[in-house]
Amino acid sequence: MGSPSVAQDASSQAAKPTFRSAVDLVSVAAVVRDRRGRFARGLKKEDFVVEEGGVRRQLIDFRADDNAPVRVALLFDVSGSMRLSSHVEDARQAARYMLAALRLDQNGDEAAVYSFDMNLQSVQPFTTDAGAIESALARVQPYGQTSLYDAIAQTAKDVAATRPGDPHRRAVVVLTDGIDTSSLMTPEQVSAVASEIDVPVYVMTVVTQSTHEDVPLKAERESPLGSLARWTGGDLYATSAPAHMSVASRQIVDELRHQYVLAFSASPEKGWRRLDVKTKDRDLTVRARSGYNGGTRAGS
Repeated sequence: MGSPSVAQDASSQAAKPTFRSAVDLVSVAAVVRDRRGRFARGLKKEDFVVEEGGVRRQLIDFRADDNAPVRVALLFDVSGSMRLSSHVEDARQAARYMLAALRLDQNGDEAAVYSFDMNLQSVQPFTTDAGAIESALARVQPYGQTSLYDAIAQTAKDVAATRPGDPHRRAVVVLTDGIDTSSLMTPEQVSAVASEIDVPVYVMTVVTQSTHEDVPLKAERESPLGSLARWTGGDLYATSAPAHMSVASRQIVDELRHQYVLAFSASPEKGWRRLDVKTKDRDLTVRARSGYNGGTRAGS
């Protein structure tokens, strides 16, 4: 699948998100690992290189924490295909593993529950109350069709709404079977949606063991849904057993706690601006969002 370089040309074709990011200041969350897959700690602003279309950008803000609080929106796919299997209960179980990885009562972590078919519903606003989240999970029921990409965009907007100085590391975690949505949009249309999202999107696909064996993880990660996740700085995890759900949940939360946050002034030029984020140490690997839409002013 190609890079999202033609996002601006696809805006007339794509189902447009219901918001536009304020990008006077572009914020980029970066996860850095060494060759053994361990988090690289203790990096400074001068250790990073951010290039926009091959041109180096000056960082004007930098944050690094080893134990930052986390704000996660759990976004449930409640489409008809989820109803025809045990996937809804599997998705609830995956959400419970995510809650177990969070520290709602100790670290200031927060979680919320959303569901979507053709429309997005807020089942439980952000809270530190684990009991309220568990109650919300029980109210998630499958029905209707799917508008996955619009739901991701709107949920990301809710997650991004923060108070000044809010230290939370933010993410959307999508719980879906991926069956009825993974091929509905072209790469260009997906990139148009990805360009609007300024929080990482993680996708946990709940699939049967046979499906997991028939569809390699590489193929799932290269699907439109997997590409959307990676372009926002997130990732896709295929889960067909409780052990997969537990490992994926811990990895997602650990990544959020150990992000570096980099910021620079947005380009005044309209259209998709490709970003490459790396460190001066070539032994380190960086995962971050792949670009943003330039020429957009706050409130436009």
